[in-house]
Amino acid sequence: MLNRFKEYRSKILAAIVIVLCFVLIRAFETSLFYDPFLQYFESDFSSFPLPKVDVFRIFCNLLIRFTLNTVLSLVLIYVLFKDLEILKFTSYLFLFFFLILFTMFFVIIQYFQDSSWALFYVRRFIIQPLLVLLFIPAFYYQLQDLKK
Repeated sequence: MLNRFKEYRSKILAAIVIVLCFVLIRAFETSLFYDPFLQYFESDFSSFPLPKVDVFRIFCNLLIRFTLNTVLSLVLIYVLFKDLEILKFTSYLFLFFFLILFTMFFVIIQYFQDSSWALFYVRRFIIQPLLVLLFIPAFYYQLQDLKK
């Protein structure tokens, strides 16, 4: 067991550093990013209208946050799997989800002001590294299945 730990020590340390970067982004989100929805969703938002937002500013800040999370996620996936094909595929997936999620976010803000729950979940996928939590087990399972 100890030999196995020594073998994967650098991989484990790199993964821990990347996860700490995710934690730092989350911890300092209020000071780093413009997001009026942070306070809105902390309150009883189902009974309040959506806050007024600067569309360009929120787009830029969400883009920066999504990009930071994506880069960290891609580095984490590369550290764990050391496979450029998986990394390339994951990059395409992130691009696909970027287009879908950002489109949904702005459509909800513009046309579905009463759909605060939909906005809550779409925004959650944009600002949190939830996709990497789905991809890592999927790729691990796929690689284990290929070894059989």
